[in-house]
Amino acid sequence: MNHSLSLKKKLIWISILYFAEGLPLGVVYDILPVYFRQHGVSLREIGFMFFLTLPWAIKVFWAPLVDRTGTYQKWITVCLIALASLTFAIPLFEPLDPGFLFWTALLGFSLASATQDIAIDAYSIALVDRGEEGIVNGFRTSLYRIALLAGGGGTMFLVKPFGWKFIYLLISVSFAVLAFASLKAPHASITRQTAQEWRKTFTGFLTRDGSLGVFLFILTYKMGDLLMGPMVKPFWVDRGMTPEEIGAISTIGGALMTILGAMLGGIFTSRFGIFPGLWVMGLAQAFSNLGYATVAHLSLAKPYLFGASLFESFSGGLGSAAFMAFLMRICDKNQAATQYALLSALFGVTRFFGGWSGVGAEWLGYGNFFALTFLLALPPRKYAPVAASRAPCIWTFLTILW
Repeated sequence: MNHSLSLKKKLIWISILYFAEGLPLGVVYDILPVYFRQHGVSLREIGFMFFLTLPWAIKVFWAPLVDRTGTYQKWITVCLIALASLTFAIPLFEPLDPGFLFWTALLGFSLASATQDIAIDAYSIALVDRGEEGIVNGFRTSLYRIALLAGGGGTMFLVKPFGWKFIYLLISVSFAVLAFASLKAPHASITRQTAQEWRKTFTGFLTRDGSLGVFLFILTYKMGDLLMGPMVKPFWVDRGMTPEEIGAISTIGGALMTILGAMLGGIFTSRFGIFPGLWVMGLAQAFSNLGYATVAHLSLAKPYLFGASLFESFSGGLGSAAFMAFLMRICDKNQAATQYALLSALFGVTRFFGGWSGVGAEWLGYGNFFALTFLLALPPRKYAPVAASRAPCIWTFLTILW
């Protein structure tokens, strides 16, 4: 427990660290697709690039190392230094003919980012007391999404006046500053378990009542979003949008709507509970995919594309706030790195399918592909009653929704 730290101080440090956690995703999901597309790389190759995000899906395999050695703060600092170095190296390679070293650098980038995620998530769980999850995850989701948007879309404003090399230098310096800040983070105390105690706790976590339904729910909850994500920015580019316009959508409007969605999601979750939040806000998150499908099918003008993007940011904030609170609640503090890594890896597995998004968009066209991602976002609702089996008070609510 961390009663010595006020909730305000916890929110400040969690906000800083989740900005650091969201920044690498901004590079992967926003900067690299636009960078490659502007340099003439095909949709198919851009889609295949997302296979390099596999470390986010399998990070559970080295999460016990983070749990049982060193401190979470030291892991975070080392990973941020690695991210700063690798980001600096990206523009040194030719985009159309990157070669083995470039792909190795990108794989190293995702590996460092995934390891940082393990440490930051575990640190937050160790820092936060029960009952604080709702408001904490409102801030947590807001800063994560702001970093993703600012580090990705926000940099688009700077491409024309300064060029791509400056963008990568700016992101690299940001990682270095965050590495220094992480050294000042307050200590999050945890109890180191013996190997036998650790195995017993983890086995109990995997085999407790309702675990299969919970795991299926987590595996598929973000499926629609993660499959659609890699093709959103190429869609904008192909609709004639400039980097400056992409930046305006992603940062100014997107950041505000994400903050609003995350804060409302945190308030809703604190007031009505985690499981109603998962249902109501998860459905809103799924329907945002239809906005892009409609714009693509009807070839609507840019204002409608702006509207679809703003709704995506708002609903993404809603859904993530409840989902992160759910994951945090069910983890044991003493092995938070491993348990949270397992849970987040389950829904992160869907990123692997994002590698085929370019093939799907080329084959089906943007409109049909976006509509398909909406349909894929609906099945997770099937598992919500099972996931909620440990909270009988929600059965009436779920029955009404069904």
